[in-house]
This record gives sequence, structure tokens and C-alpha cells, in this order.
Amino acid sequence: MSEPVRVALVDDQPLVRMGLATLIAAEPDLELAGEAGDGREGLALLRRTTPDVVLCDIRMPVLDGLGMLAEVAADPALAPVRVVMLTTFELDEYVFEALRSGASGFLLKDAEPTAILDAVRVVADGGSLLAPSVTRTVIEHFGASRPERPHPRIGDLTEREREILGWVATGRSNGEIAEVLVVSPDTVRTHVSRAMVKLQARDRAQLVVFAIESGLRHP
Repeated sequence: MSEPVRVALVDDQPLVRMGLATLIAAEPDLELAGEAGDGREGLALLRRTTPDVVLCDIRMPVLDGLGMLAEVAADPALAPVRVVMLTTFELDEYVFEALRSGASGFLLKDAEPTAILDAVRVVADGGSLLAPSVTRTVIEHFGASRPERPHPRIGDLTEREREILGWVATGRSNGEIAEVLVVSPDTVRTHVSRAMVKLQARDRAQLVVFAIESGLRHP
């Protein structure tokens, strides 16, 4: 039997933490690594326990979610930790910035319990939360309002990799991109993997941000 996924909770609302902790405790493949009420406490918790996944509120006192995320991204010891941001609003102004800074995705606090648990498992398995339509809406909304900042290694991509990266930026899955381009999902997966390596993207969420900022978008 594989080790359970260890999850940390960082949120300034005790009721939110209690609800999430109860959810996690009821799942045999998940384990609560600890709780914290603000970003500073959260950092101490992460450095002490190095969980697999962190569910972190964006808006918190002392140190908010973005500040904590920046500290996590800058600490090599926390490289294995995957951060999922929690927000109350679908179009939170901080969501795009969180994705750009290395968050593996985000969830609405009022999401269905099963969606939250599934999200933890997806991120722990190396995926990112880009499938839900709300995430696509956020990426399109904030991506369109940001000036282009091409990735310094965007020129290293082949023409095909750039094309597929543009489709990745729409939030589509490998299977959906494969249908559009009439190729196999494995072919798309290979190009996406090569683009991630060349651009040194932490995961697919960050790859999407790099694509949008580099101006690689498809209708």
C-alpha cells in the first residue's frame, strides 16, 4: 500500500480549516500534516513537515497566500511541496499572479467536498487544476489584461512545440488538443513535456502562464 498524501491547511478562518481537516481525516489515502492560521505560521509548518500538498488561502493576515507562495518557491527544501490556492471569488485578482508564482492551481472555498479531495489527489500526482471551466475563465480574463513578457527561453521551442503550447494556454487537456490537431494524445504529451523541460516549468499550471505571457494564444 502506498503512503498517504500528506496535506497541510493554511487559512485564517478556523471553520474553514475544521471543515477541510474533517474531510481529509475521513479519507484513507490522505493524512493531515498540520494547520496554520496565517502565511508566516504556514511557512513554519511547511518547513517542519514538508507536506505533499498545501491548501492555502490567498487573503490572510501577517503574510498572505502570495507572500507565502513566493517564500515556498524560493526555498529549495520546499521544492516537492505543491500549493493549491483557496479563494472565495471566481475572478480573484490574485489568482493569475498565484499561478504565475508557481501555484499548482486554485479552488473555490465553496467547491463540492469531492472536488476538493479529487484536486488534492490530482496535484499530488503531478497534475494541475486547469480543467474546470472557471479556471479557464480566470486565465483568459487576467491573461488578456497583462502585458506580454516573453519567457527568455521561448525561442528554444520548435514551431510545433510553440503551436501546442498555444493550445495548452487555452486550458485544454492533452486529449482535447489532440482532437483539434488530429494527432495522438501521446504526441501532444511529448511536445508538452519537452516544452516544460525547455522552459523549466514546475508543472502545467506554470506552463500555461508562461505561454500566455509569451503571447502564445489560440482563439
